[in-house]
Amino acid sequence: MGLFNKVLASIGIGSAKVDTKLHESQLSLGERITGVVEVTGGNVDQEIDDIYLSLCATYTKEVDDRKVTKQAIIEKWKIAQSFVIRAGEKKEFPFSFSLPLDTPITVGKTRVWLHTGLDIKNAVDPTDEDYIRVQPNRMMNEVFRVMENLGFRLKEAECKEAAYYVRKNLPFVQEFEFIPTSGEFRGKLDEVEMIFFPHTPQECELLIQVDRRARGLAGLFAEALDLDETFVRVTIHEQHIQTLQTDLAALIRRYA
Repeated sequence: MGLFNKVLASIGIGSAKVDTKLHESQLSLGERITGVVEVTGGNVDQEIDDIYLSLCATYTKEVDDRKVTKQAIIEKWKIAQSFVIRAGEKKEFPFSFSLPLDTPITVGKTRVWLHTGLDIKNAVDPTDEDYIRVQPNRMMNEVFRVMENLGFRLKEAECKEAAYYVRKNLPFVQEFEFIPTSGEFRGKLDEVEMIFFPHTPQECELLIQVDRRARGLAGLFAEALDLDETFVRVTIHEQHIQTLQTDLAALIRRYA
């Protein structure tokens, strides 16, 4: 039976199992993700090369004039070295790390999850997936609050494949589309689009498009390498929060 059990385990039957338990599944950017990975032995002893956690997200890509959903790894961590899990044994591996600032927030169709995998040679690797609800940090929330105060409503938020000239660390950007529903900009603008590139919890770079035409920000960078006059790149700091509404209103007004 021992050899037969080993054969079954090699194809995933009676193999070790993995289960990740998060202490919190709703987090703001920059907060710490903590939890424990539980590994339970199967019917035979197995050598585990390592345990890895991957933070993943979905984004859309244009393929032949249609949108397809893709997946990207935002960051990956190795949390355990090689070890043997005995048949029926249970081991726990605690972990703690910061949620990367460039993680997209979970709004619209965007999904973010933690993928756990055991690396077992010559066998099917057991996996586990746990979805996370990602909230904006204080800097992003302040921008959203100001846009609402200026009469804008968030119409759409979508993670899209980024052109080479606009991407940073990831193959996609999260684009936020605001439309004016009241205030001085109603009737003057079609939309204002924003992309956030956080540097630190207290500093964030913004790419802003002020335009009457409905046009994707990330896509436009592929068409023209030089910034059009309706495109603005600004960096906001913690000390700018007190004047952020006045500053953003003046910037949008300048290009309206």
